Amino acid sequence: MNDPITNFAINFIAFVGIAFLSIFVILAVAAFVLYQIDKHQTKQTIRRNYPLIGRFRYLFEHIGEFFRQYFFAMDREEMPFNRAQRSWVYRAAKNVDSTIAFGSTRDLRIPGTYYFLNCAFPMLQEDAVQTESLRIGPYCDKPYDAPSFFNISGMSYGAMSKPAVQALAQGAKKAGCWMNTGEGGLSSFHLDSGCDIVYQVGTAKYGLRDSNGKLSEEKLKEKAELPQVKMFEIKLSQGAKPGKGGILPAEKVTAEIAAVRGIPVGEDSLSPNRHPDVASVSDLLDMIERIRSVTGKPCGFKMVLGNTEWLDEFCEAILERGLESAPDFITLDSADGGTGAAPMPLMDSVGLPLRESLPILVNKLMAHDLRDRVRVIASGKLINPTDVAAALCMGADFVVTGRGFMFALGCIQALQCNKNTCPTGITTHDPDLQRGLVPEVKADRVANYHNHLVHEVEIIAHSCGVTEPRKLKRKHCAIVVEGSRSIPLNILYPEY
Repeated sequence: MNDPITNFAINFIAFVGIAFLSIFVILAVAAFVLYQIDKHQTKQTIRRNYPLIGRFRYLFEHIGEFFRQYFFAMDREEMPFNRAQRSWVYRAAKNVDSTIAFGSTRDLRIPGTYYFLNCAFPMLQEDAVQTESLRIGPYCDKPYDAPSFFNISGMSYGAMSKPAVQALAQGAKKAGCWMNTGEGGLSSFHLDSGCDIVYQVGTAKYGLRDSNGKLSEEKLKEKAELPQVKMFEIKLSQGAKPGKGGILPAEKVTAEIAAVRGIPVGEDSLSPNRHPDVASVSDLLDMIERIRSVTGKPCGFKMVLGNTEWLDEFCEAILERGLESAPDFITLDSADGGTGAAPMPLMDSVGLPLRESLPILVNKLMAHDLRDRVRVIASGKLINPTDVAAALCMGADFVVTGRGFMFALGCIQALQCNKNTCPTGITTHDPDLQRGLVPEVKADRVANYHNHLVHEVEIIAHSCGVTEPRKLKRKHCAIVVEGSRSIPLNILYPEY
């Protein structure tokens, strides 16, 4: 029995046995303690009636969304973006083949589905033209000739991580599109790449506020002197928060973010639900003119459209003041949410979705002869070529997306944007999680996504017989309504 191998085997088996017994005893004690805690607590009925076992309900509830995403949901079932939508973005961003085989998996009978009405004699490739730049702000000292119709929507540094902002900025430079700062101010990470910047002026005036939190003309001039800053956008509301201010949790307010925003470190950062100095149409036009005159650059505003009665008053006030008083652009967001966290009633039930509000806004501008003066930028769940082309058909001059570019960065729709636990490092300030996001690599994917989307929208335009996407009109697109019938957009939403 002195055989070393035999002794080792006996000792190993004994060790494993003791280890298993110890683990079993520890688990049994822990289970007993948890059982007693559950049995005597009074806050949760399930745990009180079913001690210990009841805890599994909350575990399964938490992990259920992940199992549905990867194992149970069909390609077209998930919300807010289904697997088919995300997969197209992933393939485009990685610059791999995005064609499909054996027929569409899209149910073409569902209301809201778009069809494009191809013509008998589509545009030949050699007759197609590259989409030209479009001027914004003709009455400004420094108008902006925007090179691309597809751009990066507002996502704040703070809500977004440092490497995410760096990757987006570098990708925007490579793609030749603009990047909106979001309401969190302008950081060095936005500027380092040299991309075009749209500075968003949020209700808290981050990066532009004086000691009292009001808009500082001195800081406005300072930001406007940066050649990369091309435009200023006043944020009235966004899809996730129509009528509600923003919240940046204290754990996300690092020293770096606090310096960019001009706020205290380590405290919740709250934005009012509207600009305190904008309470009327007249106030809004005054603020637009103030920013434009101070900066010399185009100025417009972002909103979610709900009540539409004020639009007539707005347009009439512009005509009374003169065309130069008009906003240089209006960014119209859909009311079905965005990257920001918000109460579910606001996310689900307040405001109009883009497919309804965009034709209304464009028609109002046309009715008052302001359509050529005011550029319209569409925003809201427009991440695939179909939705972007449909927005152009309805009258948008430009399209912006935030979540599309987040998917290009590697977002997996984990729905943790507001928890500082984003597993892909995009919306977290945890350095361990950020480590997985390498800006230099993801920048290429951002540019690839932009370029593939633009190219495929061009294919749709050529199929409809026009030379480039901005020539798409409502007559080129139909939408499915109740009864699985489709109606051309020019009939459903006739132009003035």
